[in-house]
Amino acid sequence: MAKVGAQRAAELTGKSKSTIQRAMNSGKLSFELDSNSRRVIDVSELDRVFGLVSSSSSDESLSAGQNEMQKASDMLEMERMKMKIQMLEDKIFAAEKQIEDLKSQRDQWQKQAQQVLITSQYSQKQAEDLKLELKERERKEEERKQKIMEMRMKKLQGQNQNDKSSEAPRAGSEAQQKFTAIWRKIKDSVNTEKVA
Repeated sequence: MAKVGAQRAAELTGKSKSTIQRAMNSGKLSFELDSNSRRVIDVSELDRVFGLVSSSSSDESLSAGQNEMQKASDMLEMERMKMKIQMLEDKIFAAEKQIEDLKSQRDQWQKQAQQVLITSQYSQKQAEDLKLELKERERKEEERKQKIMEMRMKKLQGQNQNDKSSEAPRAGSEAQQKFTAIWRKIKDSVNTEKVA
């Protein structure tokens, strides 16, 4: 049969542990030593000396012990679940905070991109305005040159007429040649300025 220690023997017989130990010491209850040098008692020996308590009361005490163990196990599991829930809530909080940070950074990047775009559009408009202004200056400069040329032509024509009236016909042809040479120089200088 099974061999049990003093505590279990007390439970099986309904006696106290000290009673079991006194019976072993007096020799009333025989026992053996196990590999750890502990005293163990054969269950049949317990039944012979003290009689075993009915299994129902033993089962009740065993059942009560098991119930206590189950309650303790349930409480441990509940605490473990609470800790797990707390840990998950902390992770969710950290993730939400990170999402908020990312949204904030996104908004800042969008603002910077809009500012760059506005600046770029403004710079492009400035460049177009400058181009139009340069074209207008070129046109005005061309008009000024044209007016200067016309004034020189009128002046030369006026000189040419004065020269014609004061000089002989031979001198008139020389004046005509001078006028033509000056006219060509002016025309050449205007053409070279246009090319440049």
